[in-house]
Amino acid sequence: MPDFLDMKKRLPNLGIGLGLRRELASQTLESKSRIDWLELVPENYMGLGGACRERLESAREKFPLVTHGINLSIGSTDDLNNEYLDKLKRLLDFIDAPWFSDHLCFTSVDGIYMHDLLPLPRSKEAINLIAEKVKRVQGTIGRPFLLENISYYMNMPGSEMNDSQFLAEVAEKSDCGLLLDVNNVYVNSLNHGFDPFQYLDQIPLERTVQMHVAGHKRGSEYVIDTHGAAVEEPVFELLQYVLERVDAKGVMLERDQNFPEFDEILAEVDRIRQISDAAAQVRRAGSAPRAASTSLPLERKRAGIAGKDLAEVKHARVLSA
Repeated sequence: MPDFLDMKKRLPNLGIGLGLRRELASQTLESKSRIDWLELVPENYMGLGGACRERLESAREKFPLVTHGINLSIGSTDDLNNEYLDKLKRLLDFIDAPWFSDHLCFTSVDGIYMHDLLPLPRSKEAINLIAEKVKRVQGTIGRPFLLENISYYMNMPGSEMNDSQFLAEVAEKSDCGLLLDVNNVYVNSLNHGFDPFQYLDQIPLERTVQMHVAGHKRGSEYVIDTHGAAVEEPVFELLQYVLERVDAKGVMLERDQNFPEFDEILAEVDRIRQISDAAAQVRRAGSAPRAASTSLPLERKRAGIAGKDLAEVKHARVLSA
């Protein structure tokens, strides 16, 4: 495939999107005037008929669609699942997605799927393994592929670098795009005690094609990426920081549980649009400040969470689309 940054220039600007969730589907599909595009979890639609197929066809008629997978397991030592890739390709061809994405993690070992997004050892060996797989995936599917930075609650043994260095090296060696989740950056910064703005300065932002914005849950000892709460102001600040520096082709609000009134969700979509429009003006004027120091409180100095808390980590579960 051609150089990814060249491909990015030809990708459409989708605007501001929302996840296609079963619980919100009817209201979402009726909100074309406020929502530009939709993201769906492919595992919930691949090879399925009935109500799922009807919902997919209704969405395809009204919105541009992209997929965000959870079972590719790009970082596993398992080989790629060719049956999965075949089903994914058929779905992407059906919806004519401009790009597709999955997570920089592993979800399977010896063919057993754990239905969690598990962090990788940040090593040169892992980078080489992932890069080879990404190139195969992108070649098989024939569409631009993005990797998302995950929220993580422990640092894996065998790591040789920090998370931003690892993400940067994977993206560059794989020559793929980024789905940059600024809520994950913020959650990780609190749990692991780093500056989120410095993190953003250390990754190849120019590879960002899509962005996720979401809410999280604060506990007494840790913060968890839940997609089940309103977006907090510091996450909007990180969104603005990125969009002032890079032309993301789509920004999406993730809300997967604890659903409020739909008007509240649309209000957050509107807020994201306002930030995106204002940032575009700054970007066109070339007036984005350089390497800002964080104004966000670094509230976390410890890494990891207690085993009893892992059941609350909902992000990796297969979503009910």
